[in-house]
Amino acid sequence: MRLNSIRPGDRLTCMSNHDADKPQGHARFATTRWSLVVAAGRSSAPEARAALETLCQWYWTPLYEFARRRGSPSADAADLTQDFFVALLEKDFLRTADQERGRFRSFLLTAFKRFLMNEHDRATALKRGGGVRVITINADEAESRVCLEPADHRTPEILFERRWAITLLDRVLGQLAQEMSDKGRSQLFECCRGCLTGVGLDEHYASIASQCGVTEAAVKVAVHRLRARYRELLIEEVRQTVASEAEVVDELRALMRAVMD
Repeated sequence: MRLNSIRPGDRLTCMSNHDADKPQGHARFATTRWSLVVAAGRSSAPEARAALETLCQWYWTPLYEFARRRGSPSADAADLTQDFFVALLEKDFLRTADQERGRFRSFLLTAFKRFLMNEHDRATALKRGGGVRVITINADEAESRVCLEPADHRTPEILFERRWAITLLDRVLGQLAQEMSDKGRSQLFECCRGCLTGVGLDEHYASIASQCGVTEAAVKVAVHRLRARYRELLIEEVRQTVASEAEVVDELRALMRAVMD
C-alpha cells in the first residue's frame, strides 16, 4: 500500500475472512488500547495499564525528540521523557483523558508540554524519580536519529508529527516483515518492500522476479497482496490510538501530511 493511495472518502473496511465475525462499529473501538485507557480513567485495571504501557513504548522516541528540539540536552531529554511516563503511568494524569478529545497522540503531546513547563528540577532521573524505569527505552537509538537528521527549522510540534508518522510506519513494516518471515518468505519481502511505500517502481518487477527465482506475474501478485496487508495493518495500528472510525480517516490523512511535508 502506497501512502498516496489513501484518499478522502476511502472506505477503511479492510478485513480478512477471519475478521468477519468480529464486532464492528462502536463495539470494535471498545477494545482498542486507547479506549481501554480512557475507560479505565484513574483506575489501575491491569489491562488498561498494559495498554497504556504499549502506547507509551510507541511514543517514547517522538516525545524524546520533541524535548530535544525544545532545547534539552540529550541526557535531560531522556530523563524528562522517562519521568513523564512514570507520572503518566503511576499518577493521575489520566483524569484529563477523554475520548471526546480523540487521538492519543494529541492528548500525550499536550500532557508532555504541560509537564515540561512545570518541570523546573533538571536533576538526573535517579534524583528525581529514584531511577525507576517503567518502560524499556533506547535513548542512544533515539539520539542517533536526532543527530542524523539535517537541521530543521520547523516547530517541535511539526517534527513530533513527522516522527510519530515515521515511527508508526516503521512499526507496521516490521509487523509485515515478521509475518512474511514466519511464512518463510523473507527474501521475497525484502525484494518487494520498496514497492509498498512508493519508493520502488513497478517496472522493477522483472528484476525482483530474477532475484527471487519466480515469475514476474508471481511478483505482481505478491506485491498486490503485500500492499493490501500493509494497508490493513496500518489501519489497525491507527485504530489503537483513536476513538472512532471517522478519526481513523483523519489520522491517516494527518500521517500522510506529516510524512510528505
